[in-house]
Amino acid sequence: VQLQASGGGLVQAGGSLRLSCAASGRTFSRYTMAWFRQAPGKEREFIASINQSGSQTYYTGSVKGRFTISRDNAKNTVFLQMNSLKPEDTAVYYCAASTGSSFTEGYGCWGQGTLVTVSS
Repeated sequence: VQLQASGGGLVQAGGSLRLSCAASGRTFSRYTMAWFRQAPGKEREFIASINQSGSQTYYTGSVKGRFTISRDNAKNTVFLQMNSLKPEDTAVYYCAASTGSSFTEGYGCWGQGTLVTVSS
């Protein structure tokens, strides 16, 4: 599957952004989907994931309650709604796909990344 992330940009602290990740192919519904991010000078970190049907989600603690992952299998798209953004959320955000059962590991397909910058 090929992934194309979009929706990044510059936002003030406390604001919101919605990221989208469009997938090619007809097997999108078979993949667990996730969002990761990488801040300057830091390692890439897991943010959120969603199972194939969209019935289960998983979040890292720092974004729980502020970010929401969702998917539309009919449109081959996964979303990340980000609210109450903080300067420390500034990073390049990547979507990823996995055929495995883990919510946080085993992602072999990656999008190109979209930059989110949160100003204070």
